[in-house]
Amino acid sequence: MNLYFEEEIYKNRGAIFEVYKEKGPGFLESVYQESLEFELALQAIPFVAQVPPDLEYKNRPLTQKYKPDLHCYGEIIIEYKAIKAVEDRHRSQVINYLKASNRKVGLLVNFKSYPKVTIERIVN
Repeated sequence: MNLYFEEEIYKNRGAIFEVYKEKGPGFLESVYQESLEFELALQAIPFVAQVPPDLEYKNRPLTQKYKPDLHCYGEIIIEYKAIKAVEDRHRSQVINYLKASNRKVGLLVNFKSYPKVTIERIVN
């Protein structure tokens, strides 16, 4: 079984756990966004925040944009939530981000879960 970007995802998970250890549950997504960006920079994990992929329909560009929360290592999409429970629509959102950006793997993170953060690996 091919676990795409295993080492990179391991490092991303470490940064996510560190943010959760420091902040815990209960903050808004924007707090986790800023905290995770800071932690990724501290750990020298390359990332870009909220860069929308170009969307097309029948080879024509669309004006609508998806904005994944983070792209790490140029290959991994991270989408995070601060919600009571992750639902299928959140998983579908990550799958759509993966398809739109032609990426293989994403992480769906829920910072509001307790007693620990939840991280789902989603493969396109």
